[in-house]
Amino acid sequence: MTFAYLGALLFSLVGLILIDLKFKLAFFGKAKRSAITLAIPYVLFVIWDLAGIAAGIFFRGASTHTLGIMLFPEFPIEEAFFLGVLCYTALILTAGLARKK
Repeated sequence: MTFAYLGALLFSLVGLILIDLKFKLAFFGKAKRSAITLAIPYVLFVIWDLAGIAAGIFFRGASTHTLGIMLFPEFPIEEAFFLGVLCYTALILTAGLARKK
């Protein structure tokens, strides 16, 4: 049980926040629109994960790099942060690409 994976996710999240702050691509440009744009796929991914867990397709598995804290059965805290990093990365990328045009 270590902080390694969650630490890497938090480090990535800080990097995304700094990119957003510098270029004002999402939350530091249009916070309300960004929050809605991030929340919709995030909630859908959580529902997707919970459905996969309920169907027996997704499971936690054994890892020495996670804390072992479960938000739901077979849904570790790291998964919640991973989905946030995934959605925020997509938001930053699409906002950056849209600005280039």
